[in-house]
Amino acid sequence: MTRYPALGQLGFVLPAERAVRAQAYEAGGTTGSRGRAWRTSGAGPNASVTQNLGTIRTRARAAVRNDPWAKKAIAGLVTNAIGTGIVPHPEHPDLELRTALKELWSDWVQEADADGLLDFYGLQTLAARALFTDGEVLNRVRPRRPERGLCVPLQVQLFEADHLPANLNQMLPNGGEIVSGVEFDRDGDRVAYHLYRRHPGESGRATAQAGTVRVPASEIQHVFEPLRPGAVRGCSVLATVLLRLHTLDSFDDAVLVRQEVANLFAGFITRPAPTNMRLDPLTNQPTEMDVDGTPLTSMEPGSLQELLPGEEVQFAEPPGAGTDYGPFMRQQLMAAAASVGLPYEVLTGDLRDVSDRALRVILGEFRRQLEQLQWNVFIHQYCRPVWAAWTDAVALSGVLPMPDYYRNRRLYQRVRWVPQGWPYINPVQDVQAQRIAIRAGLASRSATILAQGEDPETTDAENAADNERADRLGLVFDSDARRRDSAGSVTDNQEHTNDES
Repeated sequence: MTRYPALGQLGFVLPAERAVRAQAYEAGGTTGSRGRAWRTSGAGPNASVTQNLGTIRTRARAAVRNDPWAKKAIAGLVTNAIGTGIVPHPEHPDLELRTALKELWSDWVQEADADGLLDFYGLQTLAARALFTDGEVLNRVRPRRPERGLCVPLQVQLFEADHLPANLNQMLPNGGEIVSGVEFDRDGDRVAYHLYRRHPGESGRATAQAGTVRVPASEIQHVFEPLRPGAVRGCSVLATVLLRLHTLDSFDDAVLVRQEVANLFAGFITRPAPTNMRLDPLTNQPTEMDVDGTPLTSMEPGSLQELLPGEEVQFAEPPGAGTDYGPFMRQQLMAAAASVGLPYEVLTGDLRDVSDRALRVILGEFRRQLEQLQWNVFIHQYCRPVWAAWTDAVALSGVLPMPDYYRNRRLYQRVRWVPQGWPYINPVQDVQAQRIAIRAGLASRSATILAQGEDPETTDAENAADNERADRLGLVFDSDARRRDSAGSVTDNQEHTNDES
């Protein structure tokens, strides 16, 4: 506050106060036309999301159902984030046990879905679609009775985020609280989820009367991307672009209708004065009228008809789409793609004026962004807890002999999740670069194989089996590095072997 209030009232700014103001950020100013019109909210990480969470979610689903660009954006994110599945590779030091765990997991993948519709990797795809569209998804691990006959008595079930009421907030007598349906204890740890027994959007009396049930947090995987510290709920990736896409779709539809009208061959007959009997100028017969008295005149393609004296035909000339339609749509779709984190080229398939070098940079940044989401959100929140529950179920059921499981539980639960590998942009150059990096010691064969989404142990076993079968049958292929070099020529080892034989 200035020491001279009278001067301040007259608009004077003292040097000391001027120095303080000069150090402030321009974005924080409240004077001027730009700063004064900028209204913002100080809502917390949960109030800013849950206030209109239901509306955003339903609009996002409607956009995916009806807007081709929204549908393509979600499909592109899901396809690149999940692909054919994110696969676990156990890291237990015992090779035989690792092999047994992989085989048992492969069998369980087919039985994982409690609804019996998908395998575990199909559930990953469904969960990712809900994550991107709704902003969050719930997964419940469900232990099963042995009489069900499952290879591992465990299944998982996905729930839409609608099952978790966003408006359920209350303090608890034990010092905990419920925030947007999630219960926290007095230490701030998640201890339970209060879920509707049935989806609140379904119709029927049973749904209307269904209340919430308290489910321990150990049985629920709540998958969402927290955008602010302290966030409890997630928001759709389409939230920042929904209004733009809706407006763009309306504009595009209006242009489409205008072009449809422009393609019609419409004509108007003008007469100098009305007559007692209206004659069709094309047939010279009395004109037919519709129900409201409007005369109807027919025309056949390629026909020429002499008009009556004083009559003429004027054809409509509706405007076209305009030369700025294409650039305008391109600019709007670029903004939409940037909003959802998808390259414009991937969203639209428009590769005009994009070189291989530029495409590599674009896809490289996009893949790094998705890898961040894969490892920091999806694998950590969804895949990792499922593996932990699965190994617990394996140990409890005795399917595999694991007598030291409870002493070395961490050892059994060490796993490396491997997403599907990215396709090569330039296969020859990419493989050559990998080969050079391996020979230079900058990368390992195992890491390179894992980066392609494959299992190094399985790859080595398959190579050994191929070599053994080729040796037994007396076959020599250019791909056999033991006998041929990269150019396909016989190596010194092969010549020495032939001399000895």
